[in-house]
Amino acid sequence: MQMVFLTALGVGGATVIGAILGFAFKKISHTFSDIVLAFAAGVMLAAAIIGLILPSLEYGGKGGLFVTVAGIFCGAYCLTLLDKVVPHLHRLSGVDQESHPNGSQALDKVLLFVMAIAIHNLPEGIAAGVGFGTENTGEALTIAAGIALQNIPEGMVIIAPMLAAGMSRGRTFVAAMLTGVVEVAGTLLGYFAVSISTAVLPFALAFAGGTMLYVISDEMIPETHAHGCERGSTFSLLGGFCLMLLMHHYLG
Repeated sequence: MQMVFLTALGVGGATVIGAILGFAFKKISHTFSDIVLAFAAGVMLAAAIIGLILPSLEYGGKGGLFVTVAGIFCGAYCLTLLDKVVPHLHRLSGVDQESHPNGSQALDKVLLFVMAIAIHNLPEGIAAGVGFGTENTGEALTIAAGIALQNIPEGMVIIAPMLAAGMSRGRTFVAAMLTGVVEVAGTLLGYFAVSISTAVLPFALAFAGGTMLYVISDEMIPETHAHGCERGSTFSLLGGFCLMLLMHHYLG
């Protein structure tokens, strides 16, 4: 349990680290952001497949394939429903909105942007917590590391819009920190959910994997391909994916 709690703090704390870097580098180039985010997407993609989906098949028994497929689609559909309520992150983080704030309307858009990130962080935290249900600490930490790595650039990019909209540095930091707190709560929720009933473990693993695949495909990849750095982002994603393969091979 202590390991789970420390991991939860690490996953959520990565957002805070990113926010601190965001204060240091108020203007982050799209190229740098896209490369880092694409690398994180590759890490998360490998973590979703190796650490969540394949173990779901392993623990599922005779009906494992059906349970895993159902869990993946349920996880993805859950985030689809969220997307109908919360606008896409890339629609709310446009350069024009950051550069030309217009009073309360601009602030409302920025706060909605931050809320969208917080809501999307919940299933990522759950994925980190569910990973510990397999009792394979190495795999669970690998999943958590992938999510934490993705949270750093995410924490960086939410600082500039809030400052540009007129929020104080203190409130900006608190808002960024709260998005990380959501992930801590999600990690603990995921862990306790599978601890209560191991029977739901195969479905929970696949569900968490489905949410991660959805975020990668629907949010991260389109964002990294929207600013003219498609090829660099693609190879960065492959680099992140291969790094996780190496870690799994030598440390798993």
